[in-house]
Parts: sequence; structure tokens; C-alpha cells
Amino acid sequence: MKSNYDRRSELKTFDESKAGVKGLVDAGVEKIPRIFIHEQNKHYNVSDSSCDSKFSIPIIDFEGIDKDVTLRDNIVNKVRDACENWGIFQVVNHGVEVTVLDEIIDRIRGFHEQDLEVKKEFYTRDLSRSFTYNANFDFYQAQVAIWRDTIYCSMAPCPPNPVELPEVCRDIMIDYTKKAMKLGLTISELLSEALGLKLNHLKDMGCVEGLSLLGHYYPACPEPDMTLGLTEHSDATFVTILLQDQISGLQVLYQNQWVDVIPIPGSLVVNLGDMMQF
Repeated sequence: MKSNYDRRSELKTFDESKAGVKGLVDAGVEKIPRIFIHEQNKHYNVSDSSCDSKFSIPIIDFEGIDKDVTLRDNIVNKVRDACENWGIFQVVNHGVEVTVLDEIIDRIRGFHEQDLEVKKEFYTRDLSRSFTYNANFDFYQAQVAIWRDTIYCSMAPCPPNPVELPEVCRDIMIDYTKKAMKLGLTISELLSEALGLKLNHLKDMGCVEGLSLLGHYYPACPEPDMTLGLTEHSDATFVTILLQDQISGLQVLYQNQWVDVIPIPGSLVVNLGDMMQF
């Protein structure tokens, strides 16, 4: 029997609403649209649960990193090991105040939870815009959509005009960027040292000039077993700093097992992906 399902039309209708995934929830949807349904049991042959995992991702303390040579060498060794074996690690005492981390999470959530008519102004797939808000950057290319809305802004090396940023999160985006860039420089120095290179090697290559800020929002789903907030993927970015909230959802594949990235208040996750791990 031939199906009359028009996926392209459903994608277009959803996108033109400019309401995002949260708009579906606000409308009281009880059954998620077909475009978000993921066929189950198509994952790699790995453990489906990390509840009983004996592994945990490396946690590295940056306290005193610039004050003690021996301590710094120890941190470099930990970074090297984490990169080689995990491709991801968690950082504490990194220099970015907890108040800043709390505020940017709060303000990004505030953007996503404001009135739809205010958000619609920013909903676009025009990559030339300084600030964009939409659901799934690859919405029309991906086989299945994921249950997530996202704001995106390239903050460096060419920062946006502040007036182009939403008022609800404008100031904290600028403040956070400054502190994240400083931390990114520190991490690039540690990576350079871990590779046996000069301190500024990666910086001189231009590896710490750019910073893109993404703020994901995962609305409560009426059928959580039918969709995903993030699909399996191998990141190939230089370094991505992910904010940690109080809800764990991030996992990393290690020795054929999915391991939870347990949130630590005030911590940051450095996710290097395949490129730097190699």
C-alpha cells in the first residue's frame, strides 16, 4: 500500500510556524509529529544503559595551574591521558565564576521561554544573520528531526553588534564569551604542551580565535521513548565547552559502553571529539 505521508510538507508546516519544538508542547500536543520519531534499535552494538558503568569521565582540577610548575605538569599529563583515551574531560576550578555559568543558563532558558511573538523575530535559517533561533540546524537534511530548539551566535573573532542580540540574554552572552575565550586559551596551551609543542603553538595556528555560542533547549516530551534530544555523532571540532545544568543527558562512548557525563555544579565539559583525540 502506497503511503500518502508527505514528510516535506510536514517539515515546512512546522518550520513556518516559527514556534519550534516548544511550540508543540505549548499547544498541548500528546502525540509527537512523525518527523521526530526515531526508529529504535538502530544504534551501535553497545550497552544501552550506563547506570551500572564502572567508568567515569576524567575530572581535572585547574586550581593553581599558573602558580606551580610541578602542578601544571601534572595537569598536562591528565589532559594528555584524557584526550588520548576519552576525547572528553570535565574541568573544575577553571576560572569562570559559578554566577556567570548560572546566569547564562538562566538567560538562555529565558529566551526560549519568552512569548512566541518575541522569539519569532529571531527564527531563521539565514546563516548570514548574527543571531539565529530555530529547531535543528539540519532540519531539512537530517533523516529524522531531534526534540530540541537552539539559539546560535558566532561571538568571535567578529563579535556581533550588541543590538542584534536578544535583550534577555545580551549582556551575559558578551560577559560569558570573554571568560570562555580566556579559558579556551588556557586549554589550548595545555593541549600544546601535551603534544610536546611550544606553549603558544595552537594559538599561533589561529585555533583560539573563534567562539560560537549555542544554547540548546529540550522541552518536556509527551513520548520521550519515541524521539531523541541528540543523536549519536563523532564531533570533529577543535574544542567545545558545554555548560552543565542539573539534568544529565550527555553520554560518551567509551570501551563500547555509554558512560554518563555526571553534572558537577560549576564545572565545564571540554569535548574534543575525534580530531584532537587522533
